[in-house]
Amino acid sequence: MSSEDEDREGDAAAPPEQLALIRESVRRAKVPRAKPRTWRGADVAAELPVARVLVDKGVLHLDRYFDYAVPAELDADAQPGVRVRVRFGAGRHQVHGGRREGGGLISGFLIERRAESDYSGPLAALAQVVSPEPVLGPELLGLARAVADRYAGSLADVLQLAVPPRNARAERKPSPEPLPPPAPPEPGTFERYENGPEFLDALSRGASPRAVWNALPGPYWAEELARAVAATLASGRGALVVVPDGRAAARVDGALTGLLGAGRHALLTADAGPEKRYREWLAVRRGSVRAVVGTRAAMFAPVQDLGLVAIWDDGDGSHSELHAPQPHAREVLQLRAALDGCAFLAGGQSCTVEAAQLVESGWARPLVAARPQVRAAAPLVRTVGDGDLARDEAARAARLPTLAWQTVRKGLELGPVLVQVPRRGYVPRLACDRCRAPARCRHCAGPLEARDAGPLRCGWCGQGESDWHCPECGGFRLRAQVVGARRTAEELGRAFPAVPVRTSGREQVLDTVPGVPALVVSTPGAEPVAEGGYAAALLLDGWAMLGRPDLRAGEEALRRWTGAASLVRPQSEGGTVVVVAEPSLRPVQALVRWDPVGHAVRELADRAELGFPPVSRMAAVSGRPEALAEFLAAAELPGEAEVLGPVPLPVAEPGRPVRVGGPPVGERWERVLVRVPPGRGAALAAALKTAQAARMARNSRADGDTVRIRIDPPDIG
Repeated sequence: MSSEDEDREGDAAAPPEQLALIRESVRRAKVPRAKPRTWRGADVAAELPVARVLVDKGVLHLDRYFDYAVPAELDADAQPGVRVRVRFGAGRHQVHGGRREGGGLISGFLIERRAESDYSGPLAALAQVVSPEPVLGPELLGLARAVADRYAGSLADVLQLAVPPRNARAERKPSPEPLPPPAPPEPGTFERYENGPEFLDALSRGASPRAVWNALPGPYWAEELARAVAATLASGRGALVVVPDGRAAARVDGALTGLLGAGRHALLTADAGPEKRYREWLAVRRGSVRAVVGTRAAMFAPVQDLGLVAIWDDGDGSHSELHAPQPHAREVLQLRAALDGCAFLAGGQSCTVEAAQLVESGWARPLVAARPQVRAAAPLVRTVGDGDLARDEAARAARLPTLAWQTVRKGLELGPVLVQVPRRGYVPRLACDRCRAPARCRHCAGPLEARDAGPLRCGWCGQGESDWHCPECGGFRLRAQVVGARRTAEELGRAFPAVPVRTSGREQVLDTVPGVPALVVSTPGAEPVAEGGYAAALLLDGWAMLGRPDLRAGEEALRRWTGAASLVRPQSEGGTVVVVAEPSLRPVQALVRWDPVGHAVRELADRAELGFPPVSRMAAVSGRPEALAEFLAAAELPGEAEVLGPVPLPVAEPGRPVRVGGPPVGERWERVLVRVPPGRGAALAAALKTAQAARMARNSRADGDTVRIRIDPPDIG
């Protein structure tokens, strides 16, 4: 029987995806021919006539390279790293290397040129070279493969995150000539840290130190990051800095421009627009620019001769990619430091448990200031607990305790005052006044609200509630659980009628505010920088941030508080912070002592005792109960793996936002957590990836049978 007859018979007996696997096994059993055959009539390149292509399809069972013939007319442009178009798709002509005829055009990357193919059948020809610009180099390809393996994802999905979309006009513009290395910078405010000048000196000499940096409060962190970049450039190497948002990127951008001048670094943020962003990215890839500052996507920036990777505020949720395979910028930069042998710097005014583990394991060294320097830079932190609120008539009447009012009045004599509210909006969520259990609807368990002081109604189903009582303690009185930023601004405006009130939140985020008396009400993460620093800050409803059912609730609350308090003037200049939270709680005590590193170390010890990440490696697997059970039964998990669950996931209600990675509206899903000890994370990811690929290849994944995998989920609460 001829090969074509075999194709026809196999096409009739098996679905396309299964057919691909059958033919792959047949191919492995055959002895490769000495010279590849090509599609009939094709005039192929005389040298290296085979192109190995990665097609842009992010399904796991197609996560491999495919061979195509290189037509003679495309020989010059079809070089490794360029974008190409090839014929690919389900149909009767599917073969290992490409398609003889039929199939749709799909984009891909040309990985390498070869003299022979290990596939003995006829090869389809490249349809088009999209651009002769090589955008995928060996270093970026190796990094993308490492990220895909770590997160149980496909290489194509990672490259969609790593290589920006093409812009022809940007490609046609030449990049500037590279500038010579600058002189090593002076330590500046880095002298405030133990071993700070030595760290910069090591970078200037071409060494590759790794450090976890606990930055002092105040406005100097951006300049200190810029000095680390300048020291790396002075050694003739490149540097990469990843920050959580555009505001932070603008601050580091300004600091670098002020320190080194224009033209030495690229700014990669989504705000730049596709053409400018791609032009900057090309300048980095071509070697015209050796330093990059950017948000999450910049973690893949192809900096040549990379000498330093740095991340600022690695606990910010913006560093976690939302698209498959959902890598975290910190982990990607750690991979880059290991693959490229470059320096690593994780900095922030707080400290994550993952960063503390890097120091605990000896992989990185601490870069911290002595306690006298911390006390000189930090504001005075005072607390108001539940007992104080119960005895405070002003707090019961107006939600703000007397100490907070006094702090505001005194602060307004010196400058602006920051008020951090954990929730945006106007509508308050309600809770029992006695036990603070959330007030929920008896019909759908949704949150009860009182809009504009009106009657109680459910925020989900809209039904009214006229006879509420607490199911926990029997109480009948309600209190505002978290009052939104807008309502807080109105209350403060009435209390201080002669003082301007500004708000900063999702609808409008302020970058800066003048250093004149004013009240600035902000949600966490949206606090603007005040000229000269805030005179005081109020951190309201701390118990609401600490009470979230999340393993990271304490760490996240401390990070939010530290970020806001760092904008306040030092205690020597009258700076005061009042946090409304129970003083005995660990995160509150860490804020009072200004000791986020100590808090992270103690949290790490607790995680080690309980076997939770980052001490262990974990994956979250979710789907409909039947599909989830089938997947787990088929997966060949490592022997040390421990399966926790399943537990039901919250059902997405119609009209409510669908959680990223969560179940579709109205579907009931379950989730399991799969935990392995240190050193077995790669085996866990490989097992889950293999099981998912086999599931897809069997063509059993209908819309209702989706199983989703996330390695190192940020939220396991």
